[in-house]
Parts: sequence; structure tokens; C-alpha cells
Amino acid sequence: MFDGVSNFAEGTDITFLFTLVVSGFFLFLITFLMIYFVIKYNKKRNPVAKNIAHNTTLEILWTAIPLILVLIMFWLGWRNYLDQEAIPENAYTIDVTAQMWLWNFTYPNGKQTDTLYVPINTNIVLNLKSIDVNHAFYVPKFRIKKDVYPNQSRKIWFISDELGKFDIACAEYCGLNHSYMYTKVVVLPKDEFNQWVESEHKHPVLKEIVKNSSNNNIN
Repeated sequence: MFDGVSNFAEGTDITFLFTLVVSGFFLFLITFLMIYFVIKYNKKRNPVAKNIAHNTTLEILWTAIPLILVLIMFWLGWRNYLDQEAIPENAYTIDVTAQMWLWNFTYPNGKQTDTLYVPINTNIVLNLKSIDVNHAFYVPKFRIKKDVYPNQSRKIWFISDELGKFDIACAEYCGLNHSYMYTKVVVLPKDEFNQWVESEHKHPVLKEIVKNSSNNNIN
């Protein structure tokens, strides 16, 4: 379906990797040139200062090349942003309430949990709201993050094509026990999810998840 545990993982990783490689290249290039020129044009070797004329070609190049690279970074980031903002229709919608210091997930039939359960290969839309202070819904493995504000409803969506348990954290400092605002998103087979969401049990039986947990490194 896509390369990565969620539909945003590949695009985000490509953007990050491109930015990292470009930044690393220029870090080493500029550092090398600084050391080279300090040695080559030190006072001992050049007791009399020389006036070096400008070079139009070089000036154009060192302006145009960074501009092109920055525009590529912008385009990659903008494309990822548009994908994340393109909320699909007819997606499975779950209400997410943030508060000091826990997450609450409410399903369309009114069922509530403190752990997020979702079916695999399904468009999931989360309606985010806070009842106290600023929070941020963050799933590192899915490469999704959204700030959550009081008196404001926000949306985020994703698809996961991998069974497993994945961390959810609050990425906005929200008070004394901020570090405890931590839970999981559990991706289930569709039939197991459907059975669970209609049952009275708070947590599903995670047979396939336990089986695959060691392969996914999600303990």
C-alpha cells in the first residue's frame, strides 16, 4: 500500500533525509573552506594583503544553488502538509479529548477508552480537543503531530498498514505531570476491531498483535 507504517512516514522521512544531507554537506564544505583559507592566506604566507576582485559567476552560483535547495525543501514540506490536511471523506472518526494528564478516545457508538484502537488499512480521522491547556497529539512512528488547543476543534488523519502497538505522547509541555501523558495506538485486524468495538469489553484480545510484537519491536 505504501512504504512505512503509516501513509505519512515515507514522505516525512524523505523530507527529513534530504534536509539532513544538504545541511551536513554544507557544514563540512564551509568548515573545510574556512580551515583551508585560514591556512592558505595567513599572515606568514601573505605578509602583504591582496585585493581580490569579485567573481560574478561564483556570486551567482552561491546565491542560486542555496535558493534552489531551499525551494526543494519547501516543496517537499508543503506537499507533505497538503497530504496531511486533505481529510478523506467517509473515514472512521474518533473523538480525542486531551486533559491534564491523559487522553480519552470516544468511538462513534459512544465507547470510550484511554488507549486508541484502530483497524488496519483504514482511513482514520481524529477530532482533537482539549478541556484545559495546550497539548499536542504525537505518534512518532506514524510521523503525525497536531497541537490541541482549548475551545478549538482540530483534525488529524492517518492510515496504518502494520499491526502493532505504537507510542502516543503529548509533545507540548502541559504541566507538572506532562511526561505521564502517554498511551498507545493499537492497530488491529478489521474483523477483530469490529468485534471489539461492538462488545462491552474495554480492551480487545490482542492475539495477532502479541504474535507480531517482537517483529515490530513494539514492546
